[in-house]
Amino acid sequence: MSSASPTIMWFRRDLRLSDHAALTAAVARGGPVIAVFIRDALVDDLGAAPKWRLGLSIDSLAQSLAAKGHQLILRSGPALDVLQALIAETGAGAVYWSRLYDPASIARDTEVKAALSADGIEAKSFRGHLLYEPWTVETKTGGFYKVYTPFWNNVKNTPQGAALAAPAKISAPDVWPTSEPLTNWAMGAAMNRGASVMHAHARVGEAAAQNRLGLFVEDIVADYIDGRNLPWKDGTSNLSDSLALGEISPLQCWEAGSRARHEGKQGAEVFLKEIVWREFAYHLMHHTPRILTGNWKEGWDAFPWNTDETKPEVIAWKQGRTGIPFVDAAMREMYVTGKMHNRGRMIVASYLTKHLMTDWRIGQKWFEECLTDWDPASNAMGWQWSAGSGPDATPYFRVFNPVTQLDKFDKNRDYTNRWLAEGRSNPHADAQSYFNAIPRSWKLSALDQYPAAVVTPEQGRKNALSAYENRDF
Repeated sequence: MSSASPTIMWFRRDLRLSDHAALTAAVARGGPVIAVFIRDALVDDLGAAPKWRLGLSIDSLAQSLAAKGHQLILRSGPALDVLQALIAETGAGAVYWSRLYDPASIARDTEVKAALSADGIEAKSFRGHLLYEPWTVETKTGGFYKVYTPFWNNVKNTPQGAALAAPAKISAPDVWPTSEPLTNWAMGAAMNRGASVMHAHARVGEAAAQNRLGLFVEDIVADYIDGRNLPWKDGTSNLSDSLALGEISPLQCWEAGSRARHEGKQGAEVFLKEIVWREFAYHLMHHTPRILTGNWKEGWDAFPWNTDETKPEVIAWKQGRTGIPFVDAAMREMYVTGKMHNRGRMIVASYLTKHLMTDWRIGQKWFEECLTDWDPASNAMGWQWSAGSGPDATPYFRVFNPVTQLDKFDKNRDYTNRWLAEGRSNPHADAQSYFNAIPRSWKLSALDQYPAAVVTPEQGRKNALSAYENRDF
Protein backbone atom coordinates (compact mmCIF):
# COMPACT_ATOMS: atom_id res chain seq x y z
CA MET A 1 0.00 0.00 0.00
CA SER A 2 1.07 3.56 -0.60
CA SER A 3 2.53 5.29 2.41
CA ALA A 4 0.08 8.13 1.66
CA SER A 5 -2.94 5.94 2.42
CA PRO A 6 -4.66 6.69 5.74
CA THR A 7 -3.65 4.92 8.92
CA ILE A 8 -6.34 3.99 11.43
CA MET A 9 -5.13 4.59 14.98
CA TRP A 10 -7.24 2.33 17.17
CA PHE A 11 -7.25 3.74 20.71
CA ARG A 12 -8.08 1.45 23.63
CA ARG A 13 -6.42 1.80 27.06
CA ASP A 14 -3.88 4.29 25.74
CA LEU A 15 -5.95 7.46 25.89
CA ARG A 16 -3.15 10.01 25.56
CA LEU A 17 -1.04 11.66 22.87
CA SER A 18 2.42 11.67 24.47
CA ASP A 19 4.66 8.61 24.85
CA HIS A 20 2.42 6.80 22.42
CA ALA A 21 4.44 4.52 20.19
CA ALA A 22 1.50 3.47 18.01
CA LEU A 23 0.36 7.05 17.41
CA THR A 24 3.91 8.22 16.75
CA ALA A 25 4.36 5.44 14.19
CA ALA A 26 1.02 6.23 12.57
CA VAL A 27 2.06 9.86 12.09
CA ALA A 28 5.50 8.83 10.84
CA ARG A 29 3.98 6.49 8.27
CA GLY A 30 2.72 9.49 6.34
CA GLY A 31 -0.75 10.25 5.11
CA PRO A 32 -3.85 11.00 7.17
CA VAL A 33 -4.40 9.45 10.59
CA ILE A 34 -7.91 8.41 11.55
CA ALA A 35 -8.25 8.08 15.31
CA VAL A 36 -11.00 5.73 16.42
CA PHE A 37 -12.36 4.31 19.65
CA ILE A 38 -14.56 1.23 19.35
CA ARG A 39 -17.27 0.33 21.83
CA ASP A 40 -17.22 -3.43 21.49
CA ALA A 41 -18.27 -6.24 23.81
CA LEU A 42 -15.23 -5.78 26.04
CA VAL A 43 -16.27 -2.19 26.68
CA ASP A 44 -19.91 -3.08 27.17
CA ASP A 45 -18.96 -5.73 29.73
CA LEU A 46 -17.15 -3.29 32.00
CA GLY A 47 -18.50 -2.64 35.48
CA ALA A 48 -20.49 0.50 36.20
CA ALA A 49 -17.72 2.68 37.66
CA PRO A 50 -14.88 1.78 35.24
CA LYS A 51 -17.18 2.21 32.25
CA TRP A 52 -18.28 5.64 33.48
CA ARG A 53 -14.67 6.67 34.05
CA LEU A 54 -13.69 5.38 30.60
CA GLY A 55 -16.37 7.60 29.07
CA LEU A 56 -14.83 10.67 30.71
CA SER A 57 -11.40 9.70 29.40
CA ILE A 58 -12.68 9.18 25.86
CA ASP A 59 -14.19 12.66 25.96
CA SER A 60 -10.92 14.11 27.24
CA LEU A 61 -8.94 12.44 24.45
CA ALA A 62 -11.41 13.81 21.90
CA GLN A 63 -10.78 17.30 23.27
CA SER A 64 -7.00 16.82 23.11
CA LEU A 65 -7.28 15.75 19.47
CA ALA A 66 -9.61 18.64 18.69
CA ALA A 67 -6.99 21.05 20.01
CA LYS A 68 -4.73 19.71 17.24
CA GLY A 69 -7.41 20.08 14.58
CA HIS A 70 -8.23 16.40 14.70
CA GLN A 71 -11.23 14.21 15.54
CA LEU A 72 -11.83 11.03 17.48
CA ILE A 73 -14.20 8.78 15.56
CA LEU A 74 -16.53 6.72 17.75
CA ARG A 75 -18.03 3.50 16.43
CA SER A 76 -19.89 0.59 18.04
CA GLY A 77 -19.77 -3.09 17.19
CA PRO A 78 -17.34 -5.99 16.94
CA ALA A 79 -13.85 -4.53 16.53
CA LEU A 80 -13.02 -6.39 13.32
CA ASP A 81 -16.31 -5.40 11.66
CA VAL A 82 -15.85 -1.75 12.61
CA LEU A 83 -12.26 -1.64 11.38
CA GLN A 84 -13.08 -3.34 8.08
CA ALA A 85 -15.92 -0.88 7.53
CA LEU A 86 -13.63 2.07 8.22
CA ILE A 87 -11.02 0.67 5.86
CA ALA A 88 -13.62 0.38 3.13
CA GLU A 89 -14.86 3.94 3.76
CA THR A 90 -11.46 5.62 3.96
CA GLY A 91 -9.08 3.51 1.90
CA ALA A 92 -6.85 3.05 4.94
CA GLY A 93 -3.84 0.84 4.36
CA ALA A 94 -2.84 0.27 8.00
CA VAL A 95 -4.30 -0.17 11.44
CA TYR A 96 -2.09 0.50 14.47
CA TRP A 97 -2.82 -0.08 18.16
CA SER A 98 -1.19 -0.51 21.56
CA ARG A 99 -1.00 -4.02 22.93
CA LEU A 100 -3.13 -5.26 25.83
CA TYR A 101 -2.40 -8.43 27.76
CA ASP A 102 -5.57 -9.89 29.25
CA PRO A 103 -6.82 -13.08 27.58
CA ALA A 104 -9.98 -11.54 26.13
CA SER A 105 -8.09 -8.65 24.51
CA ILE A 106 -5.41 -10.98 23.19
CA ALA A 107 -8.05 -13.20 21.58
CA ARG A 108 -9.76 -10.22 19.97
CA ASP A 109 -6.54 -8.63 18.75
CA THR A 110 -5.19 -11.90 17.35
CA GLU A 111 -8.35 -12.32 15.29
CA VAL A 112 -8.19 -8.72 14.08
CA LYS A 113 -4.52 -8.92 13.09
CA ALA A 114 -4.96 -12.18 11.21
CA ALA A 115 -8.02 -11.02 9.30
CA LEU A 116 -6.63 -7.61 8.36
CA SER A 117 -3.30 -9.08 7.31
CA ALA A 118 -5.12 -11.56 5.11
CA ASP A 119 -6.85 -8.58 3.46
CA GLY A 120 -3.47 -6.99 2.71
CA ILE A 121 -3.77 -4.37 5.44
CA GLU A 122 -0.76 -3.57 7.62
CA ALA A 123 -1.96 -4.52 11.10
CA LYS A 124 0.63 -3.63 13.70
CA SER A 125 0.64 -3.50 17.48
CA PHE A 126 3.01 -1.60 19.76
CA ARG A 127 4.13 -1.58 23.38
CA GLY A 128 2.78 1.13 25.63
CA HIS A 129 0.71 -0.26 28.50
CA LEU A 130 3.72 -1.80 30.27
CA LEU A 131 7.43 -1.17 30.78
CA TYR A 132 8.33 -4.84 30.46
CA GLU A 133 6.18 -6.97 28.23
CA PRO A 134 5.51 -10.27 30.00
CA TRP A 135 7.48 -12.50 27.64
CA THR A 136 10.60 -10.32 27.82
CA VAL A 137 11.42 -11.03 31.49
CA GLU A 138 12.71 -14.52 32.31
CA THR A 139 14.42 -16.31 35.15
CA LYS A 140 17.93 -17.64 34.66
CA THR A 141 16.43 -21.00 33.69
CA GLY A 142 14.13 -19.46 31.11
CA GLY A 143 10.90 -19.58 33.08
CA PHE A 144 8.67 -16.87 34.47
CA TYR A 145 8.85 -15.30 37.90
CA LYS A 146 6.48 -16.38 40.65
CA VAL A 147 7.88 -14.13 43.37
CA TYR A 148 8.07 -10.36 43.17
CA THR A 149 11.49 -9.57 44.71
CA PRO A 150 13.54 -11.58 42.15
CA PHE A 151 11.41 -10.02 39.41
CA TRP A 152 12.25 -6.54 40.72
CA ASN A 153 15.94 -7.38 41.00
CA ASN A 154 15.94 -8.55 37.39
CA VAL A 155 14.33 -5.46 35.88
CA LYS A 156 15.25 -2.58 38.18
CA ASN A 157 18.40 -1.62 36.27
CA THR A 158 17.09 -2.35 32.79
CA PRO A 159 17.74 0.68 30.55
CA GLN A 160 14.60 2.42 29.36
CA GLY A 161 14.24 4.44 26.21
CA ALA A 162 13.09 8.03 26.56
CA ALA A 163 9.39 8.76 26.62
CA LEU A 164 8.08 10.03 23.28
CA ALA A 165 6.79 13.55 22.84
CA ALA A 166 3.26 14.07 21.57
CA PRO A 167 3.14 14.55 17.79
CA ALA A 168 3.32 18.22 16.84
CA LYS A 169 0.85 17.62 14.02
CA ILE A 170 -1.50 14.81 13.09
CA SER A 171 -2.56 14.84 9.45
CA ALA A 172 -6.30 14.82 8.93
CA PRO A 173 -8.26 13.14 6.12
CA ASP A 174 -10.00 15.28 3.51
CA VAL A 175 -13.34 13.84 4.60
CA TRP A 176 -14.00 12.59 8.11
CA PRO A 177 -15.83 9.31 8.61
CA THR A 178 -19.08 9.59 10.50
CA SER A 179 -18.91 9.27 14.26
CA GLU A 180 -21.44 8.27 16.87
CA PRO A 181 -22.18 10.79 19.65
CA LEU A 182 -20.55 9.77 22.92
CA THR A 183 -23.75 10.67 24.74
CA ASN A 184 -25.54 7.91 22.85
CA TRP A 185 -23.25 5.37 24.46
CA ALA A 186 -24.57 6.20 27.95
CA MET A 187 -21.31 5.11 29.54
CA GLY A 188 -22.48 6.21 32.98
CA ALA A 189 -25.99 4.79 32.85
CA ALA A 190 -25.36 2.03 35.38
CA MET A 191 -23.95 4.56 37.85
CA ASN A 192 -27.33 6.23 38.28
CA ARG A 193 -27.10 9.02 40.86
CA GLY A 194 -23.63 7.93 41.96
CA ALA A 195 -22.04 9.49 38.87
CA SER A 196 -22.62 13.07 40.00
CA VAL A 197 -21.13 12.32 43.43
CA MET A 198 -18.07 10.61 42.00
CA HIS A 199 -17.51 13.27 39.35
CA ALA A 200 -16.47 15.78 41.99
CA HIS A 201 -13.47 13.58 42.80
CA ALA A 202 -12.45 12.66 39.24
CA ARG A 203 -9.14 13.84 37.79
CA VAL A 204 -9.54 13.11 34.10
CA GLY A 205 -7.29 13.15 31.08
CA GLU A 206 -3.66 13.35 30.08
CA ALA A 207 -2.98 16.92 31.24
CA ALA A 208 -4.45 16.24 34.68
CA ALA A 209 -2.39 13.06 35.01
CA GLN A 210 0.81 14.87 34.10
CA ASN A 211 0.05 17.64 36.57
CA ARG A 212 -0.57 15.10 39.32
CA LEU A 213 2.66 13.27 38.55
CA GLY A 214 4.57 16.54 38.72
CA LEU A 215 3.02 17.43 42.08
CA PHE A 216 3.73 13.97 43.41
CA VAL A 217 7.44 13.91 42.60
CA GLU A 218 7.89 17.50 43.70
CA ASP A 219 6.03 17.51 47.03
CA ILE A 220 4.94 14.01 48.05
CA VAL A 221 7.36 11.28 46.99
CA ALA A 222 10.02 12.19 49.58
CA ASP A 223 7.65 10.99 52.33
CA TYR A 224 6.21 8.13 50.27
CA ILE A 225 7.66 5.32 52.40
CA ASP A 226 5.48 6.26 55.35
CA GLY A 227 2.89 8.45 53.65
CA ARG A 228 1.61 5.73 51.33
CA ASN A 229 0.39 3.77 54.37
CA LEU A 230 -1.62 6.62 55.89
CA PRO A 231 -5.13 6.65 54.42
CA TRP A 232 -5.93 10.10 55.79
CA LYS A 233 -2.98 11.68 54.01
CA ASP A 234 -2.39 12.66 50.39
CA GLY A 235 0.62 10.39 50.32
CA THR A 236 0.38 8.39 47.10
CA SER A 237 0.68 9.17 43.41
CA ASN A 238 -3.10 8.81 43.00
CA LEU A 239 -2.51 7.86 39.36
CA SER A 240 -4.03 4.37 39.35
CA ASP A 241 -7.02 5.26 37.18
CA SER A 242 -4.86 7.27 34.79
CA LEU A 243 -2.50 4.31 34.41
CA ALA A 244 -5.37 1.87 33.95
CA LEU A 245 -6.77 3.95 31.10
CA GLY A 246 -3.43 4.96 29.63
CA GLU A 247 -3.88 8.68 30.25
CA ILE A 248 -0.27 8.47 31.38
CA SER A 249 2.30 5.81 30.55
CA PRO A 250 4.27 3.70 33.02
CA LEU A 251 7.45 4.95 31.35
CA GLN A 252 6.53 8.55 32.12
CA CYS A 253 5.98 7.55 35.76
CA TRP A 254 9.25 5.62 35.79
CA GLU A 255 11.21 8.55 34.39
CA ALA A 256 9.76 10.93 36.97
CA GLY A 257 10.44 8.48 39.79
CA SER A 258 13.99 7.88 38.57
CA ARG A 259 14.69 11.61 38.51
CA ALA A 260 13.39 11.91 42.05
CA ARG A 261 15.61 9.03 43.16
CA HIS A 262 18.60 10.69 41.51
CA GLU A 263 17.76 13.85 43.45
CA GLY A 264 17.93 11.86 46.68
CA LYS A 265 14.22 11.81 47.50
CA GLN A 266 13.86 8.89 49.88
CA GLY A 267 10.55 7.45 48.79
CA ALA A 268 11.35 7.41 45.08
CA GLU A 269 12.69 3.86 44.94
CA VAL A 270 9.64 2.53 46.75
CA PHE A 271 7.47 4.31 44.19
CA LEU A 272 9.45 2.62 41.41
CA LYS A 273 8.88 -0.71 43.12
CA GLU A 274 5.14 -0.05 43.09
CA ILE A 275 5.28 0.60 39.34
CA VAL A 276 7.03 -2.75 38.94
CA TRP A 277 4.48 -4.46 41.23
CA ARG A 278 1.90 -3.56 38.57
CA GLU A 279 4.23 -5.01 35.94
CA PHE A 280 4.54 -8.20 37.99
CA ALA A 281 0.75 -8.55 38.03
CA TYR A 282 0.71 -8.47 34.22
CA HIS A 283 3.65 -10.87 34.08
CA LEU A 284 1.66 -13.38 36.11
CA MET A 285 -1.57 -12.82 34.20
CA HIS A 286 0.22 -13.54 30.93
CA HIS A 287 1.96 -16.70 32.11
CA THR A 288 -0.83 -18.00 34.36
CA PRO A 289 -4.12 -16.51 33.15
CA ARG A 290 -5.95 -18.72 35.65
CA ILE A 291 -5.13 -16.01 38.20
CA LEU A 292 -8.12 -14.07 36.85
CA THR A 293 -10.72 -16.70 37.62
CA GLY A 294 -9.32 -19.41 39.87
CA ASN A 295 -7.08 -19.98 42.86
CA TRP A 296 -3.50 -19.53 41.72
CA LYS A 297 -2.05 -21.90 44.31
CA GLU A 298 -2.85 -25.54 43.77
CA GLY A 299 -5.15 -27.11 46.32
CA TRP A 300 -7.01 -23.99 47.35
CA ASP A 301 -10.18 -25.05 45.54
CA ALA A 302 -10.90 -27.22 48.56
CA PHE A 303 -10.73 -24.33 51.04
CA PRO A 304 -14.12 -23.85 52.76
CA TRP A 305 -14.84 -20.29 51.67
CA ASN A 306 -18.40 -19.05 51.63
CA THR A 307 -19.58 -18.57 48.04
CA ASP A 308 -23.01 -17.10 48.83
CA GLU A 309 -22.85 -13.36 48.29
CA THR A 310 -26.42 -12.92 49.58
CA LYS A 311 -25.40 -13.72 53.15
CA PRO A 312 -26.12 -10.79 55.50
CA GLU A 313 -22.48 -10.34 56.49
CA VAL A 314 -21.40 -10.15 52.83
CA ILE A 315 -24.12 -7.61 52.09
CA ALA A 316 -22.96 -5.62 55.13
CA TRP A 317 -19.42 -5.71 53.72
CA LYS A 318 -20.60 -4.42 50.35
CA GLN A 319 -22.58 -1.64 51.99
CA GLY A 320 -19.81 -0.51 54.30
CA ARG A 321 -21.87 -1.52 57.32
CA THR A 322 -19.76 -4.25 58.92
CA GLY A 323 -19.37 -2.36 62.19
CA ILE A 324 -15.60 -2.32 61.64
CA PRO A 325 -14.71 1.36 61.10
CA PHE A 326 -11.61 0.83 58.93
CA VAL A 327 -13.44 -1.58 56.63
CA ASP A 328 -16.54 0.60 56.37
CA ALA A 329 -14.62 3.83 55.81
CA ALA A 330 -12.64 2.27 52.97
CA MET A 331 -15.73 0.89 51.26
CA ARG A 332 -17.47 4.25 51.51
CA GLU A 333 -14.43 6.02 50.12
CA MET A 334 -14.80 3.79 47.06
CA TYR A 335 -18.47 4.66 46.54
CA VAL A 336 -17.81 8.40 46.76
CA THR A 337 -14.48 8.72 44.92
CA GLY A 338 -14.28 5.59 42.76
CA LYS A 339 -10.99 4.62 44.37
CA MET A 340 -9.78 3.25 47.68
CA HIS A 341 -6.54 3.79 49.55
CA ASN A 342 -4.22 0.82 49.17
CA ARG A 343 -4.05 0.19 52.92
CA GLY A 344 -7.83 0.14 52.92
CA ARG A 345 -7.87 -2.37 50.06
CA MET A 346 -5.72 -4.75 52.06
CA ILE A 347 -7.95 -4.38 55.12
CA VAL A 348 -11.28 -4.85 53.35
CA ALA A 349 -9.95 -7.79 51.34
CA SER A 350 -8.51 -9.48 54.40
CA TYR A 351 -11.72 -8.94 56.34
CA LEU A 352 -13.87 -10.46 53.58
CA THR A 353 -11.69 -13.48 52.87
CA LYS A 354 -10.51 -14.23 56.40
CA HIS A 355 -12.81 -12.75 59.03
CA LEU A 356 -15.90 -13.43 56.91
CA MET A 357 -14.42 -16.55 55.30
CA THR A 358 -15.80 -15.49 51.90
CA ASP A 359 -14.41 -16.38 48.49
CA TRP A 360 -12.07 -13.71 47.12
CA ARG A 361 -13.87 -13.82 43.76
CA ILE A 362 -16.89 -12.16 45.33
CA GLY A 363 -14.71 -9.24 46.33
CA GLN A 364 -12.91 -9.22 43.00
CA LYS A 365 -16.22 -9.01 41.17
CA TRP A 366 -17.46 -6.20 43.43
CA PHE A 367 -14.32 -4.14 42.92
CA GLU A 368 -14.65 -4.70 39.18
CA GLU A 369 -18.05 -3.05 39.42
CA CYS A 370 -17.13 -0.18 41.75
CA LEU A 371 -13.54 0.95 41.10
CA THR A 372 -12.76 3.60 38.51
CA ASP A 373 -9.15 2.37 38.50
CA TRP A 374 -10.14 -1.23 37.87
CA ASP A 375 -7.36 -3.18 36.21
CA PRO A 376 -7.75 -6.91 35.47
CA ALA A 377 -4.25 -7.99 36.49
CA SER A 378 -3.82 -5.79 39.56
CA ASN A 379 -7.31 -6.52 40.86
CA ALA A 380 -6.90 -10.29 40.58
CA MET A 381 -3.43 -10.39 42.08
CA GLY A 382 -4.39 -8.04 44.89
CA TRP A 383 -7.33 -10.17 45.93
CA GLN A 384 -5.41 -13.42 45.77
CA TRP A 385 -2.49 -11.86 47.66
CA SER A 386 -4.86 -10.85 50.46
CA ALA A 387 -6.71 -14.16 50.44
CA GLY A 388 -3.54 -16.26 50.63
CA SER A 389 -4.32 -18.21 47.47
CA GLY A 390 -2.14 -16.21 45.12
CA PRO A 391 1.48 -15.79 44.09
CA ASP A 392 3.83 -14.10 46.50
CA ALA A 393 0.86 -13.91 48.85
CA THR A 394 0.73 -12.99 52.46
CA PRO A 395 0.38 -16.32 54.31
CA TYR A 396 -3.21 -17.20 55.14
CA PHE A 397 -2.40 -17.28 58.82
CA ARG A 398 -1.34 -13.62 58.68
CA VAL A 399 -4.68 -12.00 59.42
CA PHE A 400 -4.83 -8.22 59.47
CA ASN A 401 -6.54 -6.92 62.59
CA PRO A 402 -8.61 -3.98 61.33
CA VAL A 403 -8.71 -2.39 64.78
CA THR A 404 -4.99 -2.40 65.47
CA GLN A 405 -4.35 -1.42 61.86
CA LEU A 406 -6.57 1.62 62.40
CA ASP A 407 -4.68 2.50 65.57
CA LYS A 408 -1.42 2.29 63.66
CA PHE A 409 -2.33 4.10 60.45
CA ASP A 410 -5.20 6.38 61.49
CA LYS A 411 -4.37 7.12 65.10
CA ASN A 412 -6.37 10.34 65.24
CA ARG A 413 -9.25 8.82 63.27
CA ASP A 414 -9.03 11.45 60.53
CA TYR A 415 -9.81 8.85 57.88
CA THR A 416 -12.76 7.21 59.58
CA ASN A 417 -14.17 10.59 60.64
CA ARG A 418 -14.07 11.69 57.02
CA TRP A 419 -16.06 8.71 55.76
CA LEU A 420 -18.39 7.59 58.58
CA ALA A 421 -21.48 9.69 59.38
CA GLU A 422 -23.62 7.64 61.76
CA GLY A 423 -23.57 8.83 65.35
CA ARG A 424 -21.87 12.12 64.53
CA SER A 425 -23.60 15.45 65.12
CA ASN A 426 -21.75 17.19 62.31
CA PRO A 427 -20.47 14.54 59.87
CA HIS A 428 -17.97 15.39 57.17
CA ALA A 429 -19.45 16.28 53.77
CA ASP A 430 -17.76 13.25 52.22
CA ALA A 431 -19.37 10.98 54.81
CA GLN A 432 -22.77 12.38 53.86
CA SER A 433 -21.99 12.01 50.15
CA TYR A 434 -21.91 8.25 50.63
CA PHE A 435 -25.68 8.26 51.20
CA ASN A 436 -26.17 10.18 47.94
CA ALA A 437 -23.97 7.78 45.99
CA ILE A 438 -25.32 4.39 47.04
CA PRO A 439 -28.41 2.70 45.57
CA ARG A 440 -31.69 3.94 47.03
CA SER A 441 -32.68 0.32 47.46
CA TRP A 442 -30.21 0.02 50.32
CA LYS A 443 -32.44 2.40 52.31
CA LEU A 444 -29.60 3.75 54.42
CA SER A 445 -29.44 7.12 56.16
CA ALA A 446 -26.88 9.12 58.10
CA LEU A 447 -29.40 9.05 60.94
CA ASP A 448 -29.12 5.27 61.26
CA GLN A 449 -27.24 3.80 64.19
CA TYR A 450 -23.77 2.61 63.41
CA PRO A 451 -23.93 -1.21 63.45
CA ALA A 452 -22.26 -3.64 65.80
CA ALA A 453 -19.52 -5.74 64.24
CA VAL A 454 -20.92 -8.55 62.08
CA VAL A 455 -17.80 -10.50 63.04
CA THR A 456 -15.35 -9.21 65.61
CA PRO A 457 -11.63 -9.22 64.76
CA GLU A 458 -11.00 -11.79 67.47
CA GLN A 459 -13.72 -14.19 66.36
CA GLY A 460 -12.88 -13.73 62.70
CA ARG A 461 -9.23 -14.51 63.29
CA LYS A 462 -10.17 -17.59 65.29
CA ASN A 463 -12.47 -18.84 62.54
CA ALA A 464 -9.89 -18.21 59.82
CA LEU A 465 -7.07 -19.96 61.64
CA SER A 466 -9.27 -22.91 62.52
CA ALA A 467 -10.21 -23.36 58.87
CA TYR A 468 -6.60 -23.04 57.79
CA GLU A 469 -5.28 -25.49 60.35
CA ASN A 470 -7.96 -28.06 59.48
CA ARG A 471 -7.69 -27.58 55.75
CA ASP A 472 -7.88 -30.67 53.57
CA PHE A 473 -5.28 -29.66 50.98
